[in-house]
Amino acid sequence: MDLVIQAALVGLLQGLTEFIPISSSAHLELAPWIAGWQTDGLVGSLAFDVFLHLGTLVALLIYFFRDWIRYIGAWLASVRERRVGEDPDRRIAWLLIIATIPAASIGFALEGFIEETFHGDNDGARLAIAAFLVVGAAALWLADRFGGHRREMADLTTSTALTIGVSQALALLPGISRSGATITAGRALGLTREAAARFSFLLATPITFGAGLYGSRRLLTETHTGNEWLAIGVGFVVAVLSGLLAIGFLLAWLRRRSLTIFSLYRVGFALVIVVLVVVGR
Repeated sequence: MDLVIQAALVGLLQGLTEFIPISSSAHLELAPWIAGWQTDGLVGSLAFDVFLHLGTLVALLIYFFRDWIRYIGAWLASVRERRVGEDPDRRIAWLLIIATIPAASIGFALEGFIEETFHGDNDGARLAIAAFLVVGAAALWLADRFGGHRREMADLTTSTALTIGVSQALALLPGISRSGATITAGRALGLTREAAARFSFLLATPITFGAGLYGSRRLLTETHTGNEWLAIGVGFVVAVLSGLLAIGFLLAWLRRRSLTIFSLYRVGFALVIVVLVVVGR
């Protein structure tokens, strides 16, 4: 397959699955295996991975630009005045900082262990992904089915924000899904579907920025041809555009519908993985 087309397809996968709660890590880990792509080339490179994540970061910043301007302004005002008060924007700004700490800390501590244990080109790792997809599907369905619909983002407390932040660390496990874990936690804590998704997306911004920054420090160890950089650029642009579509789609979907369809998709994807492993794909 042409390198640019392959990069565009992976960028599309990244943009869509990063925000829809079906696990981007599962899809990106398994797509080369299912499609028969080489993983020791561009698709498996650090540069490609970093730029795909930067693409989803740009999508977040574009979609929530006004929100971030408002929250950053509110946070600066709270620092300047040394008080948060009853201003909901100031509270949410601080809660986003608090909720980011657990995932950043746990991710830094356990990244190496999880990479060695659950990421690999072998059937054991693939079956682990299938298991995590099912576990995440069950948790998402239960939280959505029995969670309340009373709380908006302005009703978040320090403890609820911290709980959602801790859940974000579960996304280190391939198949769990970062958005799936945080939306599940939000719904279990009584947030409306749209509020849970919106807080999840806002919370993704600093952690995605941090992950991109962490990965970019090692970019100097790689060299790529002009055609490969073109493919990386195409993947980046496609990730931005598909990410914007995915964010808008999910927020619109959750205003009227449940999360059940995504739980069913996760179970179906897990079954496909198991079948392919059994038949020796």
